[in-house]
Amino acid sequence: MIRSLLGFALLAIVAWFALQLFFGLFGFVVGIFGRLLWLAFLGFLVYLMLKVFAPETAARVREMISGKA
Repeated sequence: MIRSLLGFALLAIVAWFALQLFFGLFGFVVGIFGRLLWLAFLGFLVYLMLKVFAPETAARVREMISGKA
């Protein structure tokens, strides 16, 4: 009985550490994804401003990014 109780306690400790590691990495990945999404949004706003105020420059930027010659 003490052996099985000790086994369950050890399993609970290992599961707790595994969950901490999983949710820590998951939070890190979600944070990086959110940061990339925010930077993409800012880049879109800059491109939109260029397109409104300097259409030729926006066309050159688009051409440089898309790789068309």
